[in-house]
Amino acid sequence: MSAPNPDDDQAYVLRSDCAGVTTLTLNRPQQFNSLSQAMIAALQGQLDDLAGDPQVRVVVIAGAGKAFCAGHDLKEMRANRNKAFMRQLFGQCARMMMTLTRIPQPVIARVHGIATAAGCQLVSMCDLAVAADVARFATSGINVGLFCATPAVGLSRNLGRKQALEMLFTGDFIDAQTAQEQGLVNRVVAGAALDDEIARLSAALIGKSPLAITMGKQMFYKQLEMGLEAAYQYAGEVMACNMMSEDAGEGIDAFVGKRQPVWQGR
Repeated sequence: MSAPNPDDDQAYVLRSDCAGVTTLTLNRPQQFNSLSQAMIAALQGQLDDLAGDPQVRVVVIAGAGKAFCAGHDLKEMRANRNKAFMRQLFGQCARMMMTLTRIPQPVIARVHGIATAAGCQLVSMCDLAVAADVARFATSGINVGLFCATPAVGLSRNLGRKQALEMLFTGDFIDAQTAQEQGLVNRVVAGAALDDEIARLSAALIGKSPLAITMGKQMFYKQLEMGLEAAYQYAGEVMACNMMSEDAGEGIDAFVGKRQPVWQGR
Protein backbone atom coordinates (compact mmCIF):
# COMPACT_ATOMS: atom_id res chain seq x y z
CA MET A 1 0.00 0.00 0.00
CA SER A 2 1.45 3.38 -1.05
CA ALA A 3 1.90 6.25 1.34
CA PRO A 4 -0.81 8.92 1.13
CA ASN A 5 -0.04 11.80 -1.18
CA PRO A 6 -0.27 15.11 0.70
CA ASP A 7 -1.72 16.67 -2.43
CA ASP A 8 -4.62 14.20 -2.71
CA ASP A 9 -8.04 15.90 -2.69
CA GLN A 10 -6.36 19.29 -2.67
CA ALA A 11 -7.87 22.16 -4.61
CA TYR A 12 -4.76 23.13 -6.52
CA VAL A 13 -6.25 26.44 -7.63
CA LEU A 14 -8.80 28.31 -5.53
CA ARG A 15 -11.25 30.63 -7.28
CA SER A 16 -12.99 33.61 -5.75
CA ASP A 17 -15.20 36.17 -7.49
CA CYS A 18 -16.01 39.71 -6.40
CA ALA A 19 -17.51 42.55 -8.42
CA GLY A 20 -16.19 41.43 -11.80
CA VAL A 21 -12.76 40.38 -10.52
CA THR A 22 -11.87 36.68 -10.38
CA THR A 23 -8.87 35.69 -8.27
CA LEU A 24 -7.18 32.37 -8.98
CA THR A 25 -4.92 31.39 -6.08
CA LEU A 26 -2.21 28.77 -6.55
CA ASN A 27 -2.74 26.48 -3.59
CA ARG A 28 0.30 24.33 -2.85
CA PRO A 29 1.75 26.49 -0.09
CA GLN A 30 3.91 23.72 1.41
CA GLN A 31 5.53 23.25 -2.02
CA PHE A 32 5.81 27.03 -2.58
CA ASN A 33 3.09 26.71 -5.24
CA SER A 34 5.36 24.79 -7.59
CA LEU A 35 3.83 24.02 -10.97
CA SER A 36 3.21 20.30 -10.92
CA GLN A 37 1.29 18.76 -13.80
CA ALA A 38 -1.84 18.77 -11.65
CA MET A 39 -1.36 22.44 -10.75
CA ILE A 40 -0.89 23.42 -14.38
CA ALA A 41 -3.96 21.41 -15.41
CA ALA A 42 -6.05 23.01 -12.67
CA LEU A 43 -4.99 26.51 -13.69
CA GLN A 44 -5.62 25.71 -17.37
CA GLY A 45 -9.11 24.49 -16.53
CA GLN A 46 -9.94 27.61 -14.57
CA LEU A 47 -8.67 29.90 -17.33
CA ASP A 48 -10.66 28.01 -19.96
CA ASP A 49 -13.81 28.25 -17.84
CA LEU A 50 -13.64 31.99 -17.22
CA ALA A 51 -12.57 32.96 -20.76
CA GLY A 52 -16.16 32.78 -21.96
CA ASP A 53 -17.72 34.40 -18.90
CA PRO A 54 -18.72 38.02 -19.66
CA GLN A 55 -19.26 38.68 -15.95
CA VAL A 56 -15.51 38.27 -15.35
CA ARG A 57 -13.79 41.51 -16.27
CA VAL A 58 -10.37 41.07 -14.62
CA VAL A 59 -8.39 37.99 -13.59
CA VAL A 60 -5.87 38.06 -10.74
CA ILE A 61 -3.29 35.29 -10.29
CA ALA A 62 -2.17 34.95 -6.66
CA GLY A 63 -0.30 32.46 -4.49
CA ALA A 64 -1.09 30.95 -1.09
CA GLY A 65 1.51 30.84 1.67
CA LYS A 66 4.91 32.48 1.66
CA ALA A 67 5.73 32.25 -2.06
CA PHE A 68 4.00 33.37 -5.22
CA CYS A 69 5.39 30.47 -7.26
CA ALA A 70 8.72 28.64 -7.08
CA GLY A 71 8.59 27.25 -10.62
CA HIS A 72 8.26 23.66 -11.76
CA ASP A 73 8.02 20.79 -9.29
CA LEU A 74 11.60 19.47 -9.35
CA LYS A 75 10.72 16.34 -7.35
CA GLU A 76 8.05 15.42 -9.89
CA MET A 77 10.50 16.03 -12.73
CA ARG A 78 13.17 13.82 -11.15
CA ALA A 79 10.63 11.06 -10.56
CA ASN A 80 9.67 11.08 -14.26
CA ARG A 81 13.04 11.48 -15.92
CA ASN A 82 12.20 10.63 -19.49
CA LYS A 83 11.98 12.85 -22.56
CA ALA A 84 8.34 12.07 -23.33
CA PHE A 85 7.27 13.28 -19.87
CA MET A 86 9.41 16.42 -20.17
CA ARG A 87 7.99 17.28 -23.57
CA GLN A 88 4.46 16.80 -22.28
CA LEU A 89 5.12 18.87 -19.16
CA PHE A 90 6.69 21.81 -20.95
CA GLY A 91 4.09 21.69 -23.73
CA GLN A 92 1.30 21.69 -21.14
CA CYS A 93 2.91 24.61 -19.33
CA ALA A 94 3.45 26.59 -22.54
CA ARG A 95 -0.21 26.17 -23.45
CA MET A 96 -1.29 27.48 -20.06
CA MET A 97 1.11 30.44 -20.28
CA MET A 98 -0.15 31.36 -23.74
CA THR A 99 -3.74 31.08 -22.53
CA LEU A 100 -3.01 33.96 -20.17
CA THR A 101 -2.42 36.16 -23.22
CA ARG A 102 -5.33 34.73 -25.22
CA ILE A 103 -8.24 35.04 -22.80
CA PRO A 104 -10.15 38.31 -23.31
CA GLN A 105 -9.77 39.62 -19.77
CA PRO A 106 -6.70 41.50 -18.49
CA VAL A 107 -4.67 39.24 -16.17
CA ILE A 108 -2.84 40.73 -13.17
CA ALA A 109 -0.14 38.88 -11.25
CA ARG A 110 -0.37 39.50 -7.50
CA VAL A 111 3.21 38.84 -6.38
CA HIS A 112 3.56 38.84 -2.62
CA GLY A 113 6.68 36.65 -2.31
CA ILE A 114 9.30 34.93 -4.41
CA ALA A 115 8.69 34.14 -8.08
CA THR A 116 11.38 31.87 -9.43
CA ALA A 117 12.00 29.99 -12.70
CA ALA A 118 8.56 29.11 -14.16
CA GLY A 119 7.05 31.27 -11.41
CA CYS A 120 8.94 34.23 -12.82
CA GLN A 121 7.73 33.12 -16.25
CA LEU A 122 4.17 33.20 -14.92
CA VAL A 123 4.61 36.82 -13.85
CA SER A 124 6.07 37.72 -17.23
CA MET A 125 3.15 36.17 -19.12
CA CYS A 126 0.45 38.00 -17.15
CA ASP A 127 -0.66 41.23 -18.81
CA LEU A 128 0.10 43.29 -15.71
CA ALA A 129 1.84 42.67 -12.40
CA VAL A 130 1.71 44.30 -8.97
CA ALA A 131 4.37 43.26 -6.46
CA ALA A 132 4.89 43.68 -2.76
CA ASP A 133 8.12 45.47 -1.91
CA VAL A 134 9.49 42.25 -0.37
CA ALA A 135 8.90 40.17 -3.52
CA ARG A 136 11.92 38.79 -5.33
CA PHE A 137 12.39 37.31 -8.77
CA ALA A 138 14.88 34.88 -10.31
CA THR A 139 15.33 32.39 -13.13
CA SER A 140 17.31 30.06 -10.93
CA GLY A 141 17.40 26.89 -13.02
CA ILE A 142 20.99 27.61 -14.00
CA ASN A 143 21.98 26.97 -10.38
CA VAL A 144 21.01 23.30 -10.76
CA GLY A 145 22.44 22.92 -14.26
CA LEU A 146 19.21 23.73 -16.11
CA PHE A 147 18.94 26.83 -18.30
CA CYS A 148 15.48 28.38 -17.89
CA ALA A 149 14.67 28.14 -21.59
CA THR A 150 10.88 28.36 -21.38
CA PRO A 151 10.94 31.15 -18.75
CA ALA A 152 13.31 32.98 -21.12
CA VAL A 153 10.48 33.30 -23.65
CA GLY A 154 8.37 35.47 -21.34
CA LEU A 155 11.31 37.17 -19.67
CA SER A 156 12.84 38.31 -22.97
CA ARG A 157 9.52 39.88 -23.94
CA ASN A 158 9.44 41.98 -20.77
CA LEU A 159 13.04 42.94 -20.03
CA GLY A 160 15.82 44.28 -22.19
CA ARG A 161 18.06 41.62 -23.71
CA LYS A 162 21.04 42.15 -21.42
CA GLN A 163 18.91 42.34 -18.28
CA ALA A 164 17.11 39.12 -19.24
CA LEU A 165 20.34 37.30 -20.01
CA GLU A 166 21.93 38.39 -16.74
CA MET A 167 19.03 36.83 -14.84
CA LEU A 168 19.15 33.69 -16.99
CA PHE A 169 22.94 33.25 -16.85
CA THR A 170 23.44 34.00 -13.15
CA GLY A 171 20.24 32.81 -11.49
CA ASP A 172 20.57 35.78 -9.14
CA PHE A 173 17.53 37.35 -7.52
CA ILE A 174 16.37 40.85 -8.32
CA ASP A 175 14.22 42.78 -5.89
CA ALA A 176 10.80 44.22 -6.61
CA GLN A 177 12.07 47.72 -7.29
CA THR A 178 14.57 46.43 -9.84
CA ALA A 179 11.85 44.28 -11.42
CA GLN A 180 9.74 47.40 -11.84
CA GLU A 181 12.62 49.42 -13.28
CA GLN A 182 13.39 46.65 -15.78
CA GLY A 183 9.79 46.16 -16.86
CA LEU A 184 8.80 42.87 -15.23
CA VAL A 185 6.17 44.44 -12.94
CA ASN A 186 4.06 47.57 -13.19
CA ARG A 187 3.74 48.67 -9.58
CA VAL A 188 5.47 48.00 -6.27
CA VAL A 189 3.76 48.68 -2.95
CA ALA A 190 4.10 47.70 0.69
CA GLY A 191 2.77 44.22 1.34
CA ALA A 192 -0.10 45.53 3.44
CA ALA A 193 -1.23 47.71 0.52
CA LEU A 194 -1.02 44.99 -2.16
CA ASP A 195 -4.71 44.09 -2.28
CA ASP A 196 -5.79 47.74 -2.24
CA GLU A 197 -3.48 48.52 -5.14
CA ILE A 198 -4.77 45.59 -7.16
CA ALA A 199 -8.34 46.68 -6.37
CA ARG A 200 -7.55 50.17 -7.67
CA LEU A 201 -6.00 48.82 -10.86
CA SER A 202 -8.86 46.38 -11.39
CA ALA A 203 -11.44 49.14 -10.91
CA ALA A 204 -9.67 51.25 -13.51
CA LEU A 205 -9.84 48.38 -16.01
CA ILE A 206 -13.47 47.54 -15.22
CA GLY A 207 -14.37 51.18 -15.89
CA LYS A 208 -13.29 50.84 -19.53
CA SER A 209 -15.19 49.37 -22.45
CA PRO A 210 -14.94 45.56 -22.25
CA LEU A 211 -15.07 45.38 -26.03
CA ALA A 212 -12.16 47.78 -26.41
CA ILE A 213 -10.14 45.91 -23.78
CA THR A 214 -10.78 42.56 -25.49
CA MET A 215 -9.97 43.84 -28.96
CA GLY A 216 -6.96 45.75 -27.69
CA LYS A 217 -5.45 42.81 -25.83
CA GLN A 218 -5.79 40.51 -28.82
CA MET A 219 -4.30 43.16 -31.11
CA PHE A 220 -1.40 43.93 -28.79
CA TYR A 221 -0.07 40.38 -28.62
CA LYS A 222 -0.65 39.64 -32.30
CA GLN A 223 1.14 42.75 -33.57
CA LEU A 224 4.19 41.99 -31.41
CA GLU A 225 5.01 39.09 -33.75
CA MET A 226 4.64 41.15 -36.94
CA GLY A 227 6.93 43.38 -38.91
CA LEU A 228 6.40 47.13 -38.58
CA GLU A 229 4.38 47.65 -41.77
CA ALA A 230 2.17 44.61 -41.19
CA ALA A 231 1.63 45.68 -37.58
CA TYR A 232 0.39 49.11 -38.66
CA GLN A 233 -1.92 47.59 -41.27
CA TYR A 234 -3.38 45.19 -38.74
CA ALA A 235 -3.68 47.84 -36.02
CA GLY A 236 -5.42 50.21 -38.43
CA GLU A 237 -7.99 47.55 -39.31
CA VAL A 238 -8.62 46.78 -35.64
CA MET A 239 -9.01 50.47 -34.85
CA ALA A 240 -11.45 50.94 -37.73
CA CYS A 241 -13.55 48.01 -36.49
CA ASN A 242 -13.38 49.32 -32.92
CA MET A 243 -14.48 52.77 -34.10
CA MET A 244 -17.59 51.25 -35.70
CA SER A 245 -18.65 49.59 -32.44
CA GLU A 246 -21.50 50.77 -30.25
CA ASP A 247 -19.11 51.26 -27.35
CA ALA A 248 -16.92 53.70 -29.28
CA GLY A 249 -19.97 55.71 -30.31
CA GLU A 250 -21.27 55.68 -26.75
CA GLY A 251 -17.90 56.66 -25.36
CA ILE A 252 -17.50 59.62 -27.69
CA ASP A 253 -21.08 60.78 -27.10
CA ALA A 254 -20.56 60.51 -23.34
CA PHE A 255 -17.33 62.49 -23.56
CA VAL A 256 -18.98 65.25 -25.58
CA GLY A 257 -22.01 65.22 -23.30
CA LYS A 258 -19.85 65.24 -20.16
CA ARG A 259 -21.45 62.11 -18.70
CA GLN A 260 -20.34 58.60 -17.81
CA PRO A 261 -20.57 56.07 -20.65
CA VAL A 262 -22.73 52.96 -20.44
CA TRP A 263 -20.84 50.11 -22.05
CA GLN A 264 -22.57 47.29 -23.94
CA GLY A 265 -20.14 44.49 -23.09
CA ARG A 266 -17.74 42.35 -25.13
